[in-house]
Amino acid sequence: MTTEHPLTARAGALIELDRYDDAKALLARRLAEDPTDVRAWTRLGRCHQLTKDHAEALRATDEALAIAPEDYNAMLLRAYVLRSLHRWEEAQQAARAAIGLNSDYFAAYSLLAELLFLPPRQETWQEAVDLAREAVRRGPEEVGAYVTLWKLAGVAQNAAWMDQIERQILQIDPTNAFALEYQTVKAAKAPGVRAADAAEMYAGALATTPTSWSLNRGLDHATYRLLRGTRWLALICLVCAGAMVNLFPEEGEAPELPVPIGTRLWVLVVMAAIWAFGAFRRYRRLRAGVQLNVRSVLRRGIWSRIVLAQAALALLCGLLIAEVPWTERTVPQMLFWVGLAPTAATIWFDRKKAK
Repeated sequence: MTTEHPLTARAGALIELDRYDDAKALLARRLAEDPTDVRAWTRLGRCHQLTKDHAEALRATDEALAIAPEDYNAMLLRAYVLRSLHRWEEAQQAARAAIGLNSDYFAAYSLLAELLFLPPRQETWQEAVDLAREAVRRGPEEVGAYVTLWKLAGVAQNAAWMDQIERQILQIDPTNAFALEYQTVKAAKAPGVRAADAAEMYAGALATTPTSWSLNRGLDHATYRLLRGTRWLALICLVCAGAMVNLFPEEGEAPELPVPIGTRLWVLVVMAAIWAFGAFRRYRRLRAGVQLNVRSVLRRGIWSRIVLAQAALALLCGLLIAEVPWTERTVPQMLFWVGLAPTAATIWFDRKKAK
């Protein structure tokens, strides 16, 4: 095995750091010194591919293969570049040639499998499945091989197969963003999952993949569901206050007003317990990321602020009904409807926003 030239090796390191222009400059220097450096041509092709200059990438791989027709890396890169250029048949030929040059590595099998089913074609479907499974067999610890198989499962609309592959990927790499995102979203959207639990799931996954759009969106939706829950707590408090005063008594059942101070204080204790266990305790038990997102959602979303305002209004009306020593029921009845009506008017309308 030939020793890699230092300039070529440095260019490879720069590519890993996404410094493609610097890598191209080094490779140009190297090829000016020795235009027969196959690895330099291949890495130059890789730089062009990553910067979407596919025509130049193809030219670089052609130069590499003209020098060394049996170079596996150059042939495999050529297949990828041809796929980017939508030259499907030529890409398939290059991928098959790469398998012939190195049948032990998974990448060419995965690429050829994708070329055979994208776009889906019934006549090549089984071959694509066999190639994808062969890629997994050749690279049992390679996430890329499983991703190709997952794509096939997606084309087949086989949700159980997709779920199985995602779990296998997470067994190999528990921090894999691709599989973690799909598994988290499915778990959080499962029937019966509470908003707080869903928010915890999303926040936990975002600690690994903080840039995921779907996870951030899911966390926002779960947070909004948490905020919606505060309205129900406020309405319970409002109903408790109304029941204490017996706002709408039947004939002959109206207790005398004002309500004794001991009863009014007892209702205040009940309201405090409802909020302590229903909201404050739950909020304090949430991880820091969810707590921060509650504040963020309140800053960013007008409906979140509306929900909180409705809860505050209903609670305020309940407190006024319960704690003021009313001598007539007219004003408490009006306060009850003021606290109830705005929430009742929107509580079903915005239900879809929590889904």
